[in-house]
Amino acid sequence: METTSIRLGVDFDNTIVCYDQVFHQVALQRELIPPELPVSKAAVRDFLRTRGREDDWTQMQGFVYGSQMKDAQPFPGVLEMLRNLVRGGVEVFIVSHKTRHPYQGPKYDLHQAAGGWLQQHGMFDADRIGMPAENAFFELTLPEKIQRIADLRCTHFVDDLPELLGEPDFPANTAPVLFDPNRTHAARCQFFRMESWNEMEDALAIPNGHCTRP
Repeated sequence: METTSIRLGVDFDNTIVCYDQVFHQVALQRELIPPELPVSKAAVRDFLRTRGREDDWTQMQGFVYGSQMKDAQPFPGVLEMLRNLVRGGVEVFIVSHKTRHPYQGPKYDLHQAAGGWLQQHGMFDADRIGMPAENAFFELTLPEKIQRIADLRCTHFVDDLPELLGEPDFPANTAPVLFDPNRTHAARCQFFRMESWNEMEDALAIPNGHCTRP
């Protein structure tokens, strides 16, 4: 595979960063969930929503993505894979859709917190991963994220949201890759579905603009 022609775009939240542990921990500290609830961001969200506690969930998101961002963990294998891709000549870009401040609660700078997490984990360190800092983009709206993917001429884009990959304006020449570590979308077949970062090389084998597995 010719890696020098690949321009890989990657989402940030729930694709590079796994929030399961930190959301569960914060919810326990705030006595919002029972201890036996599965250690999962989705489980915490669903538990609170079924009990009419949407405001608690919204406020907790701002707290986690702001103050507690440093405690979030990368998905297994993602940092090693990105390092190997960068060293192998793949151009890697991070393109995220994220508001500047939370909808409720303290006005944490969520872009700054996300950038700090990337620095903390060596994303821009030449001795660790080595992606150029100017290759990380945090867009304020979904249309701006899609336009950025197009402007960067990404040959492949990895995201955890099938809704984004299926947007009518998603670039036709970009191969959509669905990151689905919890097999939430196992029945969905219109995208190449990646359950772990170990499958990244298979995803990059998809020709530009092709959606399904060869």
